[in-house]
Amino acid sequence: MAWIILLASAVCEAVWATALGQSDGFTRPLPTAVFFVALAASMAGLGLAVRRIPIGSAYAVWTGVGTALTVGYTMVTGGEAVTAAKLVCLAGIVVAVLGLELLPHEKAQR
Repeated sequence: MAWIILLASAVCEAVWATALGQSDGFTRPLPTAVFFVALAASMAGLGLAVRRIPIGSAYAVWTGVGTALTVGYTMVTGGEAVTAAKLVCLAGIVVAVLGLELLPHEKAQR
């Protein structure tokens, strides 16, 4: 369940990042409101997820998925050029995130 919460909060991260770009420096009310709501949901989800997932893995997944979704959205909507190099890099992020999820999550011994 923690991984589902983490992935949902990463989606919220992509939403707030996109809304931030559309808020025009917080001068447009709707994107500004979406930014703050998605930011709160994203942080709350990350906070819940790190109860069960180590912070290093959780943060890497949260930022990686959020980044890939944000860039993917801007490519689909025409805000950013689609290039083979960008697609390869995005695929690398996704592979790294999956790798972190599939690795065992053992606590370090002290």
